[in-house]
Amino acid sequence: MTTAIRRADRRISPVFLALVAVLAVSGWAVWKGTLATHTGVAVFFFVTSGWVVSLCLHEYAHARTALHSGDISVADRGYLTLNPLKYTHALLSIILPLIFLIVNGIGLPGGAVYIEHARIRGRWRHSLISAAGPLTNAAFAVICTAPFWLNGLSGVPAAFRFALAFLALLQVTATILNFLPVPGLDGYGVIEPWLSPALRRQIEPYALFGLLAVFGLLWVPEVNQAFFGLVDTVLRALGVSRLDTYLGQELFRFWQGQQ
Repeated sequence: MTTAIRRADRRISPVFLALVAVLAVSGWAVWKGTLATHTGVAVFFFVTSGWVVSLCLHEYAHARTALHSGDISVADRGYLTLNPLKYTHALLSIILPLIFLIVNGIGLPGGAVYIEHARIRGRWRHSLISAAGPLTNAAFAVICTAPFWLNGLSGVPAAFRFALAFLALLQVTATILNFLPVPGLDGYGVIEPWLSPALRRQIEPYALFGLLAVFGLLWVPEVNQAFFGLVDTVLRALGVSRLDTYLGQELFRFWQGQQ
């Protein structure tokens, strides 16, 4: 009985499989140009489903690392099924990231799954659990940009190229933002185990406001310019130009009349 429950807790959710199916079908539509008069619609579904899939993998990475570090409760909560509906903070993990994607074209870090830290021994394990999520976004960015840095763009349709570039931009922004050492973000979770208990208690009340503070600062022109300058530098190192990401975002925002 216990074995059956554990298998069920680890079985991939139909919700996640549906998201992967949307990603595959919309990617095929972008590649083939089957919606030639509505390319932006196909790009929208391709990028959006790809982004949500990456969010699921981000949270799964946290949970899987926690499981191997001693917190078996993540299986009971359904975190290992890749079902976005199982996350503790569905609003922070899925809904808000989608809103920021659609409105601002930026990869908002999702809220972490609930981890029972008392079950985990060792500061390195705590740090690794926090780092696992953004490292997944970084890996996703490398995969999305593989055709660029491998010089494999020959024969790749322009719309698909631009869509990949924009999806990669979202992954890079999510990685950088997540690794900021700000309370409430994964970057702080990486360094938190190494801080004194007294300092952690002083910082804890501000965890809820960390993410809001970061996005408030991004409205400051100088901070925004510096941040996206760093994003562009990373993408250029991966072979993606600013024009690629710009055209990808223009296609994504099909409601603005771009195709």
